[in-house]
Amino acid sequence: MNRFVAASIGLTLWAAGLTIAEQPRKKLREESMPSSRFAEAHAPLFQSATPNHPGALTERVVPALKGALPGSGVSCPPRNFVDSHIFGKMQRDGVSHAPMASDAEFLRRLKLDLTGRIPSAEEVQAFVSSTDPAKRDRLIDQLLESEAYVEKWAYFFMDVFRANGKMGRGQNLFHYWMKENLRVDRPYDEVARSIMAASAKSNHVVAASNVIAREHVQGKPQPDDGNDLGMVQQLDTHDELATLYAKTFLGVNLSCVSCHDGAGHLEKVNVWLSGKTRSEFFQNAAFLGRSRYLMYWENGKPQSGEFLIDDHNPGYDTEGPSMLRVPRSGGASNPAFILTGEQPKPGREPREELGRLLTAHPQFARASVNLFWARLMGFGIVEPYDEFDLARLDPRRLPPGWDAQPSHPELLEELAADFRKNRYSLRQLFRTVCRSNAYQLSARFDGEWKDAYTKYYARKFVRLLSAEELHDAIVIATGRPGSFKYGGDKVDLAMKLSGPSGSGDLKHFMQTFGQSNRNNPPKPLAPSPLQPLLLMQSPVVTERVAGEKESRVQRLLAAHSDNSKVVDEMFLATLSRAPSSEEKQIALDALGQDRQAGAQNLQWALLNLVEFFFNY
Repeated sequence: MNRFVAASIGLTLWAAGLTIAEQPRKKLREESMPSSRFAEAHAPLFQSATPNHPGALTERVVPALKGALPGSGVSCPPRNFVDSHIFGKMQRDGVSHAPMASDAEFLRRLKLDLTGRIPSAEEVQAFVSSTDPAKRDRLIDQLLESEAYVEKWAYFFMDVFRANGKMGRGQNLFHYWMKENLRVDRPYDEVARSIMAASAKSNHVVAASNVIAREHVQGKPQPDDGNDLGMVQQLDTHDELATLYAKTFLGVNLSCVSCHDGAGHLEKVNVWLSGKTRSEFFQNAAFLGRSRYLMYWENGKPQSGEFLIDDHNPGYDTEGPSMLRVPRSGGASNPAFILTGEQPKPGREPREELGRLLTAHPQFARASVNLFWARLMGFGIVEPYDEFDLARLDPRRLPPGWDAQPSHPELLEELAADFRKNRYSLRQLFRTVCRSNAYQLSARFDGEWKDAYTKYYARKFVRLLSAEELHDAIVIATGRPGSFKYGGDKVDLAMKLSGPSGSGDLKHFMQTFGQSNRNNPPKPLAPSPLQPLLLMQSPVVTERVAGEKESRVQRLLAAHSDNSKVVDEMFLATLSRAPSSEEKQIALDALGQDRQAGAQNLQWALLNLVEFFFNY
């Protein structure tokens, strides 16, 4: 078995003597990689020391990054108010920052962040060679208007709302609706209000009602008749929805106070919540008290995932039974918004009033911008994004003994104000963040990195690609599309789907890389040694690098007699950069010994480099 080593990045590229196309598909790829070299090559994935800490993870990954190095760090002129806050704080505190990312790094980063896809070889060449000084801003605008942007962020929202089979056929309808919202850049506050106030004879007809259908708590296995309210545990469903709306739209976790008062439990965790009572939670949930959830049934059997949702229940019973929580303790049952105590206006529908009060409160804008900032910048100004302590937002008025919770309180407030001024436009929010020099910093940092620099956003923080991004990156790099069913259509990329799909090797691959099952809220992926093993051995990878079935390897070998062109394009299409002189010579030697086997093994090796499965 031949091997070629990319010594400049400390990783091993292995060239198998047996062509990949000849290997049995269901067997593990035979490799002679020593365990020490395997651990070295994939250390950034599963070293145990604070694996999810963005600064520590970035420090481990950066030595594996190649390509054109950016220039040395210099003071970046502010491009907008984001930079004024980020670089202003660093300057005040004497913290240095990384240099600007190279064009190739920026292109790959932005495409993954906004569309979930890596760029093509042609896109890399065109962008890097362009002399247009406004090319980065133009690219941002172009991607924000693309269908790929719509698909990426629709999938994100499907994960956020855990859209799965509990919606029945409404899952695809809700996905379509979210894509339409994103296409027209519908104000985000309108989307939130539509979800909270949705009514429907069937959630298979009214898209927004599917979030409510998803959160239903089933009360018993069979109905007594078509009007059996016990099929859905009405009160528990109210509570689940009240908790979901607070976490998703306010960044506040009411789970604890849904069971007991905050006093005596939360003083060391969340000052604001420690002052909240279970009775106040009941009153907040009481906005939903008139909501009625009826499961459809035919011939004495419930129809999976189909619900009627209207407002004909008598109201919230603060002494009613619960299947999920400790017994309810009684108290006031009139609706009152938990952040302000405000009650619905007379004659107004309480659910609509909850939507009005919630989206009009400044915390809605704060929580929203913080959520999307975290997706673009690596972590939130408040972290975790759904654990705001509302007593610690203003550094001028802090509880004794506590620090401010936001890393940049003034930036958070200005982002929220700008979000409101621009009618809650997600596109404008993304545009503002991505155009900033703070977003465009390199992951590479000159000099000694200190953990304390992390909270300053002094560099770009790497992240492991999501399962869907990784699958689609492999598809794009190899030119071998996926094959998924979506309704009556076939689609080639996982990010185009409304939810997880596939079985066998594909399902195992996606789950190992953290694909959400949507039964529980999304959470950061835990690094595992199984992840690099699958990148090396899964048919999801190995079958796509074979020189057959119109793969990139097959097409490149047929199109170019010059091996140099084959190597260059494969690097551009897979890593979004040209090879170093050493990498190129190693690859050319491999292709010179056996052209097809060398090309296949080069493609496989590039997919296994750390820089491929991280966004930086």
